[in-house]
Amino acid sequence: MTAKPSLKRYLPGDPIPADQVKRMVRVDHAGEHGAARIYEGQLAILGKRPVGETIRHMAAQEREHRAEFDRMLVERRVRPTLLGPFWDMAGYALGAATALMGEKAAMACTVAVEEVIDEHYQDQVEALGDAEPELKAVIEKFQADEREHRDTGLAHGAEAAPGYEALSAVIKAGSRLAIWMATRI
Repeated sequence: MTAKPSLKRYLPGDPIPADQVKRMVRVDHAGEHGAARIYEGQLAILGKRPVGETIRHMAAQEREHRAEFDRMLVERRVRPTLLGPFWDMAGYALGAATALMGEKAAMACTVAVEEVIDEHYQDQVEALGDAEPELKAVIEKFQADEREHRDTGLAHGAEAAPGYEALSAVIKAGSRLAIWMATRI
């Protein structure tokens, strides 16, 4: 007898599998929107420097990710997070602020965000198991892109940014909070 593929339920009271999938699509859409806005903020400051082309490449991938989750929101009838306008401003502000601190700080921001997103996507892949193969494939493809962005940030000197450890810790904490909030609100 073969087990029916389904999402794992961890605790009594956890959302049913269909609601878990909706939460995944909602939070991933919000995250990809926020990431695109971070890169837009960075480009506003660094776009004319040599690193601008690198940031444009990452921004283009994030826009592709967001477009895919835009499609999924409609197709799966998932409401977007109510915090969208806040993420719009916060993402841009984070990107611009770190870019104003310098190229290495902008790359430190990229590394911190992408490390959290990599963990988040890995948790989703594991939770999905054999369920939702289309969604799982999309998440795995985007996870690979996010890892590439992290590696790009590291290659561009992220760890040499002034106050790297503190900056990274603050951005990671904010990213984790954003994930938690977008999943629920």
